[in-house]
Amino acid sequence: MSVTLSATLAANEDIERRRRAGERVLHLAFGEAGLPVHPALRDKLAAASERNGYGPVAGAAGLRTAAAGYWTRRGLPTDPDLVVSGPGSKSLLYALLLAIGGDVVLPMPSWVSYAAQADLVGSRPILVPAPPGEGGVPDPDLVAAEVRRARAQGRTVSSVLVTLPDNPTGRLATPETIGRLVRLARELDLMIISDEIYRDLMHDAALPYTSPADLAPERTIITTGLSKSLALGGWRIGVARLPEGGHALRRKLLAVASEIWSAPAAPVQEAAAYAFGDPSELTERIARSRLLHGTVARAVRDRFVEIGADVPMPQGGFYLYPDLSHLRLGGSADITKILLEEHGIGVLPGHAFGDDHAAARVRVAVSLLYGDTTEERLAALTSSDPLQLPWIADNLNYLSMGLKELSLVRHGAVLERHPALVPAPCHG
Repeated sequence: MSVTLSATLAANEDIERRRRAGERVLHLAFGEAGLPVHPALRDKLAAASERNGYGPVAGAAGLRTAAAGYWTRRGLPTDPDLVVSGPGSKSLLYALLLAIGGDVVLPMPSWVSYAAQADLVGSRPILVPAPPGEGGVPDPDLVAAEVRRARAQGRTVSSVLVTLPDNPTGRLATPETIGRLVRLARELDLMIISDEIYRDLMHDAALPYTSPADLAPERTIITTGLSKSLALGGWRIGVARLPEGGHALRRKLLAVASEIWSAPAAPVQEAAAYAFGDPSELTERIARSRLLHGTVARAVRDRFVEIGADVPMPQGGFYLYPDLSHLRLGGSADITKILLEEHGIGVLPGHAFGDDHAAARVRVAVSLLYGDTTEERLAALTSSDPLQLPWIADNLNYLSMGLKELSLVRHGAVLERHPALVPAPCHG
């Protein structure tokens, strides 16, 4: 088994190295939420800083109760005894794959760590394309044949993993698709793992949202955390909601957790318990974040559409998934290299998400465009028109010029490098 650095983390380190060397690179490659810590959360963490003892492996009772309330308010009554906390939902997903065992069905494309984690635990991921126009869910019409084929080969297929809304596409699977997947999971006896870390960042709160747990609570696990909705990626805290009657799975999950992380960090649990209580100041912050992410994501999409790219309209989170195949500049690795080295635009190649290497699809994250300082990011968060803020407008203009140059290169034009490509201080 060959283990390499996560594509997102590797790209982030490469781009930061280039920027330290004086290159201007527009950082669209990293899924950092790009916003400051809310003062109330900072205060909760500071107040709990002397809590330095080990706690329960499953997480403190206060955090599990708060997380249960979080899901209950979203229509999913939850028993705190079936909530498990860990140092980020990423760790929980890894532990769940170990605890469940067997191979896992993944949507194609899907977040880079799903397939990598499956490899690490000795599972073989089964990649199934998402339905046209959707993301985050393998097409139910294609899953059955793939699972039966794998089982005919003697493989054990135990689970299917979905992301609602999706990274990398920014799209949300429809209630109808979720319904079909749930019926299929029952027919094939598959556990459903639903990564819902972007749930609270739907751009349109009125868009119908169906979790598999709404339809199949007996076989659905939900994971979430605070790294996206409240921009707490560095705090590393996540929670999992186990299925109804999932006490045997809980024992297995805690056995794995006890040998890997022992217990989540106690001070962070205190702040997380407060956050999962949905206090008004934090729900207001999330609402502002949702609006900012959607506004900037649509503006970035417009820049790609201007050069003829096919870009599904983002519905949640801060991601886009442009298809630049019309430029005929090669596959995803080729187009990513050209964007970075010739136009100063850092993105991730689609093949890192399990997509076809030959397709020129890339993952774009817009959340590092909001500013380089806390003051700039707060201004973006509170502005009625963040696109008019000088640093965001400058970033969007830089993107437009780079993409137009990319498109002109396709048509054989001879170009001078635009001034923005000369090494200069950068704004996000």
